[in-house]
Parts: sequence; C-alpha cells; structure tokens
Amino acid sequence: MNGTRDAARVARWSARTALLAAAAAVAVLLLGLGGGGLLVLLSGLAGLVVTAVGAWWVLAHRGPLRLCGSMLMGAAPAGVLVLFVRSGLWSTALMALALWSVSLASARAAVRKPLPPAGERGRAVARPRQPVLLMNPASGGGKVERFGLAARAEKLGARVILLDPSARADVAAIAREAVAEGADLLGVAGGDGTQALVAGVAVEHDVPFLVISAGTRNHFAMDLGLDRTDPSRCLDALTDGEELRVDLGTVAGRAFVNTVSFGVYAQVVQHPEYRDAKAGTALEVMPDLLLGGAGDRLDAVVDGTPLPAQQALLVTNNPYATADPLGAGRRPRLDGGRLGVIGVRVDGAAGAAELAVRGSLSDGLNVLTAHRVEVTATTPTVPVAVDGEALTLTVPVTCAVRPGALRVLVPRDRPGVPPVAPPLDWRRVLTLALGRPVTDGDDRHDGDDR
Repeated sequence: MNGTRDAARVARWSARTALLAAAAAVAVLLLGLGGGGLLVLLSGLAGLVVTAVGAWWVLAHRGPLRLCGSMLMGAAPAGVLVLFVRSGLWSTALMALALWSVSLASARAAVRKPLPPAGERGRAVARPRQPVLLMNPASGGGKVERFGLAARAEKLGARVILLDPSARADVAAIAREAVAEGADLLGVAGGDGTQALVAGVAVEHDVPFLVISAGTRNHFAMDLGLDRTDPSRCLDALTDGEELRVDLGTVAGRAFVNTVSFGVYAQVVQHPEYRDAKAGTALEVMPDLLLGGAGDRLDAVVDGTPLPAQQALLVTNNPYATADPLGAGRRPRLDGGRLGVIGVRVDGAAGAAELAVRGSLSDGLNVLTAHRVEVTATTPTVPVAVDGEALTLTVPVTCAVRPGALRVLVPRDRPGVPPVAPPLDWRRVLTLALGRPVTDGDDRHDGDDR
C-alpha cells in the first residue's frame, strides 16, 4: 500500500513539474528580451514547415525539384540556427528548448504505468515430444548456420527441415505435412513472413508454435520478449518452456503476425529490386505513386468508421505504442484482441507541412483501433505487403484479429519485453497535477483494454 501511495505522489509531482516547465517555456518565448521569444517560436515553426516541404519534394518529384528539396532539408535547420546566433536569440531558444524537454520528460514520468512483460502471462506446459522446426538458411544473412541452430535443435530432440533458399517453398504445405506425420510443435527460424505462414498452420491444428529469431528484424520475436541477439536461446523453450496465448491477425483469410500494408509502401515492395536496394527503389517509384497516377487511393471502413482516399494504410496485429507509420515501434501487448490502424493522406507540400507541425492531430493522419477493417479500391485487385511479403489480393480485402488463437512456446528464461509507457496524454497530466483521481477513461490507452 505504501508503494502505491509513493508512486501516486511521484506521479502527481511529476505532472506538476511538467506543467510548470511548459508554462516557463512559453513565458521565456513570449517575454524574452526585446520580444525575441516570439521570433524564436515563429522561426522554429517556419524551419519545420520548410523542412517538411523539402521532404515532400524529395519523395514526390525527380530532377531539379528533388535536388531543391534535399537542399531545403539541410538549409532550413541550418538557417534557423544561424538566425538564432546572429540575432542573439540562441540563449532564449536554448532555454525554451531545455524547459520544454524537462516538461516532456516529467509528463512521461507522470503517466508512466508500465505494462507487465509478456513472460508474466506464461503457463507451464509439458515438453514437446515430436517438435518440427523449419529453418531458412538464407534468413538474416545466414543466422541458421552462424549460430548452429540446426545442430542444436536436433540435439534437443527436434526434427529440422532446411528450406531451399533458391526455391520458393510452400512452407504452409510443409508444416501441414509435418503435423500429419505427428508433429506436436511447429517452429520457424526465418523472417516474419515465414513465421506468419507456419503460425497459421499451428492455429489451424491447435499445436504450439516456436519462434526462433533468425530473421533480419524479428519484430514478432521482439514483442514476445525473445533474445534477438542470440537466436539459439529461443531453442531453450524445447526443454524449459512456457506457453503464451497471443492474437493472430488475418488478411483475406491469411495469417499475419505483425503488419499488413496497403497503398504506397505495398506498391514499392512489389518491385523485385526492392529487396536489394530499398531506399533507391523507393525514391525511384515514389513520384509515380504520389503524383503520377500510378498509385490509386484506398477507401477503408474501420469498425464502421470510413477512411476515404488514403494513400497508405497500415493494419497491425495489436496497436503499436506510438502512432508513427515510419517508426520501428513496439507493441505493449500481443493479446489485446484489437487491430491497430494508421491511415495516411498527404495532398501536396502543404499537407506534408501540416503533418510535420501537427503530428497525430493532423487531418492527414488517422490512428484508430478496431476488430475489423475492410479495404476497397477502384481496381479489382490491390498490392498488399503482409509481414513484408509482397502479395496481390482481390478487393474488398478484410483484416480481422483472432484473439488468443496462437499458442507460442517461449523459454522461461528470456530477456522479456521492456515495460512500455502509454502515449503522452496531457489531459491526464493535468488531472494528476490537480490531485484528482484518474478515471478509467483517463487511464486507458490504445491496446490496453483490460
């Protein structure tokens, strides 16, 4: 009880510090010497807008305009810095920035209510008798061989099936055949796309699923709290494991464990050269997708809420902690029973500037959670990236979530998922600062529907 009171007291004073620091930052800007504080604010916003316009020109144009955009992206911040120094406003700007940083840090400390790591939801299970593991030797730059995964798995009693990197194997069919032959666990050492295919089979036959972090990014493994630096540690689950019940996403009946992308990103992924030159391919095709008519807009219905004319749509198996469509975030939990949805619509340089200034409040960015998402387009089919794999699906495309459908076997001894704080909510900060009790509505955040 004392610990709870202490935590509440710390949260209350952190919230008060956040509000005081924010007010001080505003005071410094508005009451700065010679009225320079207002110039600091306006020039900072102008620099942000010009940088966003430059970024739009880089993405949406080629030739001279792209070159001008890249120059603007470098010149705008440098110009603002020079203005601060030459006009003697650098101290005002520095003080305001420092106070705002204190405000943000204190506000995050006030609302921080960490979610329990995935390991706390595990249950003890018997050791699998006939585990079958599918391993892609080419995945993650050769992690299967580098970490000796096949030899160690066989030593622990698993049957290993090495996939041929030169052929496009039907991993789902291989997994089904393994179950028919008596496998009581299916596992994958490979990328998230392969993980998703085999996970779908595991759910189909109600057998546990083992994730081995041998892919390139291993987002699913990260959110499960597994060791991404040493995939061989994931094999400890075969002898000393526990079972987690997590959600499985579906798109047009196909399983996904992380994300489904529609629109611009999905169309970029369709290009065969994307795998070897991601940035170069994106810069080459983006102008056609954004302005040239090659990229069709998408309409979506998210649990009854329409999202018309979206350029990009990201659907995730449980919401990510931050609503950043370009960021590599984490999901606070994998058993919330909801999809995360991020829709992006940017109409020209002005829209890009608004998105840069207003962030998640921009009209061009929609962030929601849902149980069902239906995507339509003016074309009979649309390109889709499912856990990074390029597909073409017939519209309408329906995304859904199967709560607790996937049984994942994980090692009892694993790094775990670092606690994730909820998104910054200034209304809740104000409530805490005033010493008022926080209601369930104030305390709830996306993905946490407990």
